[in-house]
Amino acid sequence: MKISIIGAGNVGALSAMRVAQCGFGDILLVDIAKGIAQGKALDLEDARAILKVNYNIKGTDDINSIKDSQIVVITAGLARRPGMAREELLSKNAQILKEVCLKIKELSPQAVVIVVTNPLDLMTCLASKVTGFPKKRVLGMGISLDSARFANLIAQELNLEPSDIDAVVIGAHGEGMLPLVKHTKVKGVSLEEYLSKEKVDDLIRKTVGRGAEIVSFLGSGSAFFAPSAAVAEMVKVIAKDEKKILGACAYLNGEYGIKDICIGVPVRLGKSGIEKIIELDLSEGEQKELLNSAASIRKLTEQFSYV
Repeated sequence: MKISIIGAGNVGALSAMRVAQCGFGDILLVDIAKGIAQGKALDLEDARAILKVNYNIKGTDDINSIKDSQIVVITAGLARRPGMAREELLSKNAQILKEVCLKIKELSPQAVVIVVTNPLDLMTCLASKVTGFPKKRVLGMGISLDSARFANLIAQELNLEPSDIDAVVIGAHGEGMLPLVKHTKVKGVSLEEYLSKEKVDDLIRKTVGRGAEIVSFLGSGSAFFAPSAAVAEMVKVIAKDEKKILGACAYLNGEYGIKDICIGVPVRLGKSGIEKIIELDLSEGEQKELLNSAASIRKLTEQFSYV
């Protein structure tokens, strides 16, 4: 299996490392900046003897090398700076992503595409539009990361292990995300049974602001350890055809009362990409918030006509 990762920055390079350690096929790391992908690929090659894991990885600045990839991960684009909303990246990253997607359409027409570039929901919508691929083969990594952040914060509050928490977040990857308290389980029991509404609301606020908090500390760039872990999990589930349910930015065609937009929902993933959209039972208030989240994405996608 050939897996191409476009963008060799922190998220792309770490994603390549994590995917390589899973032992999947051939990995290609691509970056327009000459030498960056090549150098990082050589460094990853040198780690094989230490890790005792066999994998093939190459780096290049030639995007034409992605030809015949089965999975393509797009991390290319500008990162957020302190005080910058994900949506502020729209114009510049949309142009980058459009050029990348045209190449994917030409060179790897059967690939499953995973979008990581921010603003993620908008870039997933754009990737779907530009490639023209079946909707199940274009998805975004977003709410799987948000769910992990929610789980981590809950675990810290309850003094438990994150593995004890099954957190569920839907909606946009950003201010419009919607952590679902009723569907979030602590050792199989709803989070509502463990914490007061006030404490839960505080954890939700921290989850929504987690990405910006990390950016503010880093000063330059954004999170990469957790995002790359989420990418690797998606690649693993697809490559191994695990039929596992994960959160992903997916194209909806009537599910949740939303049509013709990409937004974060639970999905079942397999070798062909998204095999099923999982529709959760939402309260009236949650449904309203999700529709508002979708409306904000739809409004911003109107700018695509200028790309």
